[in-house]
Amino acid sequence: MPLRLPDRLPAIDLLKQENIFVMDATRAHSQDIRPLRIVILNLMPLKITTETDLIRLLSNTPLQMDIAFMKLKSHTPKNTPVEHMMMFYKDFETLSREKFDGMIITGAPVEQMEFEEVSYWDEISTIFEWAKTHVTSTLYICWAAQAGLYYHYGIPKYPLEKKMFGIFPQRAIEAPVPIFRGFDDVFMMPHSRHTEIRRADIVADSRLTLLAEGDDCGVSMVMARGGREFFITGHLEYAADTLDKEYRRDMALGRSDVGIPRNYYRHDDPDAGPLVSWRAHGNLLFSNWINYYVYQETPYNIEDIK
Repeated sequence: MPLRLPDRLPAIDLLKQENIFVMDATRAHSQDIRPLRIVILNLMPLKITTETDLIRLLSNTPLQMDIAFMKLKSHTPKNTPVEHMMMFYKDFETLSREKFDGMIITGAPVEQMEFEEVSYWDEISTIFEWAKTHVTSTLYICWAAQAGLYYHYGIPKYPLEKKMFGIFPQRAIEAPVPIFRGFDDVFMMPHSRHTEIRRADIVADSRLTLLAEGDDCGVSMVMARGGREFFITGHLEYAADTLDKEYRRDMALGRSDVGIPRNYYRHDDPDAGPLVSWRAHGNLLFSNWINYYVYQETPYNIEDIK
């Protein structure tokens, strides 16, 4: 798909090397098409890596999209150059005046804190509320999924005895739902988290639909408001080497509480490299979300979103 991206965004060159078609803003403006407007609230420390992961998956449909990046005014990232943030990101205060067909809110390295203890909780709560009336469909990922379920529906999170780390099989509970069109009965999803949400809390709330879960990883996908909100506790957007980098970082730090990521390395041997088993379903999930819950549902006049 032709993605309209800011000129000189690092992800453009990285993805062109993977033979993925992206379009910078200069070329896109010459086409007379009403693109879908997608905003990404990127809370991950390594902004450029996350941008590339998400754009890679958003590129897999024939629809044109205009991608905007949102940042928090109440939090300054430490691992991304200030120049990058100033060039490619806008504060919520600025973007809040606009409406968007779709929104993606990423995970954040704060999951072991209580939600209200997170320094930017007030601002992100305001964003969650704003999205209800300014975005056609919002995709919450990892910590954002837990935070969104807590803010909107009062669903608590629970600490795990050991980090959920690896690639885990999931079952589609609501297979006829369009988000699962083309999915196998069982699909793999990367997880990397210290907390969980529990099935009993989800099924007890009639506003929520449990979409997928795994025997080992528990709840992995939840839907609300007929698809205007999706909550995904794992990371179908991860690149092949993401868990490997995380594992080697933890080992270098002497972390004894984190083992080898499960179902990830060939023969469970880090030196043998990862075996990717989630890429196809990652592409399919993002394509289905864009098609059935954004493109098919959003009004032609974007100001009519409410």
